[in-house]
Amino acid sequence: MSDENERIEKTLKAGEILRQVRAEAVKLIKPGVRLLEVAEFVENRIVELGGKPAFPCNISINSDAAHFTPKRDDERTFAEGDLVKLDIGAHVDGYIADTAISIDLGDNSELVGAAEEALKNAINAIHAGIDTAELGRIIEATIKEFGFKPIINLTGHGLQRWIAHAPPTIYNFATQRGVRLEEGMIVAIEPFATNGAGKVTERSEVEIFSLINLKPVRMKQARELLEEIKPYQTLPFAKRWLSKAPDLIINRLVREGVLRAYPVLTEVGKGLVSQAEHTVIVEEDGARIVT
Repeated sequence: MSDENERIEKTLKAGEILRQVRAEAVKLIKPGVRLLEVAEFVENRIVELGGKPAFPCNISINSDAAHFTPKRDDERTFAEGDLVKLDIGAHVDGYIADTAISIDLGDNSELVGAAEEALKNAINAIHAGIDTAELGRIIEATIKEFGFKPIINLTGHGLQRWIAHAPPTIYNFATQRGVRLEEGMIVAIEPFATNGAGKVTERSEVEIFSLINLKPVRMKQARELLEEIKPYQTLPFAKRWLSKAPDLIINRLVREGVLRAYPVLTEVGKGLVSQAEHTVIVEEDGARIVT
């Protein structure tokens, strides 16, 4: 199999896995159910179906937009009225697919619809040669038609082997210039809509990390931890995936530039956030939806 065929075939397989897992996971998200139960279901099911998680299952609720995954013994549950974003990724031999959906446990169907419609309109516009600035314009215009704002500092992105966030960056608002999409590129289109200020900021909760610089470390505990992390290569992992993950050691590795931390991203105006995402393959005259 040529490298190109392998890339497409394995990305499609990862997408097929995610379609099934997404449909099954959505049915589990109900008031009273533990977030950890859903996250573990998603991650285990991806493996059962022949893939591996490309990053920890993200379950961001209400004002939180991204990077929330439950702790090891998390007892938090979904509540009546919650607006839940389920963002999941799978890979087959490092070839990644990424998808997200909003599940409304309250009265937020318009906000959910804004992100979904923006996603649909952007995908319908894709073809080889389109400028990503045009996709940003479409996403922003669609979300504003619903009376909401796009989140300007969260973006769609390219997907490359072992890299969940690769170029090009696809902004969710109109920019002067972007990047021309080429046939065969694999990208994730990822609109976020909010009734808040339209921007996210970090908050202190961090459960997701990735390895960015494997260099010698002196502490025995740190060396053991890195051995456990190595199989994830450059992909994000959850603290709860590790047999032992002392905060002291993890924080030290972050300070030393060995690990990157992904704090939870939350809407600055405390607005509710909706999200919709598909991975697509750019074709000459359209886009093939992978997820």
